[in-house]
Parts: sequence; C-alpha cells; structure tokens
Amino acid sequence: MSNSKTHVYFMPGMAANPSIFKHIKLPEDQFEQHLLEWFVPEKDMSLSDYALKMTASIKHENPILLGVSFGGMLVQEMASHIATKKVIVVSSVTDESQLPKRMLFAKYTKIHKLLPTGLVNNVEFLAKYAFGETVPKRLELYEEYLSIKDKYYLDWSIDQIVNWKQSYCPECMVHIHGEKDNVFPIGNIKNCIPVKNGTHTMIIHRAKWFNENLPAIILE
Repeated sequence: MSNSKTHVYFMPGMAANPSIFKHIKLPEDQFEQHLLEWFVPEKDMSLSDYALKMTASIKHENPILLGVSFGGMLVQEMASHIATKKVIVVSSVTDESQLPKRMLFAKYTKIHKLLPTGLVNNVEFLAKYAFGETVPKRLELYEEYLSIKDKYYLDWSIDQIVNWKQSYCPECMVHIHGEKDNVFPIGNIKNCIPVKNGTHTMIIHRAKWFNENLPAIILE
C-alpha cells in the first residue's frame, strides 16, 4: 500500500540529526516519512556533488523533499539531480541575496574561516552556529539534536552556506519561514509562508503548527 502514499524525505539542519523531526507526525494513511542524515563530505566536495551523493538515499520517484536551514539549501541542490513533486524549505533561504549581511561579509572577508570550529564537542558552540541560540537552560535537549561533531564537516558546512549560489530553482518549491528567525531574518525573505512567532528552531518548538499545516501544503 505504501506505493499509494506520498513519500516525504526530511533533511535536518547543519550538525543536527533527524531527531529534530520526532514530533512531526503526518497522517499515516496518506504519507510515509523518511529521514535523511548528514555524512562527512569528501575533501573539496562541492555542495552539488554532496547533494548528488545524498540522492542515493532517495528510494521513491517524485518524492517530497523537506529541508531545514542548511538542509533547505541541500534539498534545493538535490532537486537539480532528481525529479521531485515538491521541495519544502524551512527556516532557510532560497537565494543567496537572502543571506544576512554578516554572512555576505564573511563571504568576501573569509572571516568565517577563523571560527573556533575545533570546539565541535561544545554543545553551546554548536547550538549557537547551528540553531542561532544560546541554550544554557536547554543543553540536554540540544545534546540530543546536535550530534554531528566533526570539525571538517562543520568547516565545510559554514563555507558552503556563506558561499552558496542557488543554481537551480524548483518551480514546485515552497518556503516556510518564522517571523522571529534570528539566523535568516524574515526581512530578507520574499514569497514565503510566515509562521507567527516562529524562530529558527520552530521545526522543534512549533511542531504542532507543522502537523496541522504540512499535509495541505504538501498536497496543494
């Protein structure tokens, strides 16, 4: 019966594992959920090549791809390699012009290469750069969600984000963005579905909104 269902593949954000989607529950009679995971890239691997390798994990034709933050950039790149029914970008950007000024500054000055990414085992550091939050009260929570603690992966990810140039724009793309996103401010975003009081981590903290709205967004 699974062939009659809509297959939805979820890609987490930078350094995060698929547990960020554990509260996302789509109607099982209509949808089948699949979780994707980051792997450490090969040396000098481009984001496009990384996306191509990630498509090997897609086992169904014309899937829905949903990506959060850096994962949102990745699913857009994946859609340039495979046919998709829809691409849903959450808490991310769909064009390099939507990157905040500090990231554009990093692109031209290379200052991001000076970040202390050797602190990958420090959850507070990871949460700051992956989620845009200072989380002393929620360290246990973020220790669960942030598990990709490889320095090369983190250096690569940050460099790919600040240097990203959208090479392909799926016509079937939907952008969902929080009004209080402090990583990618909504003031830079155009043509999105806004989520009131949504932050950069709303896929975790506003799961109820997604459960109520995602089915219609996917099927419309």
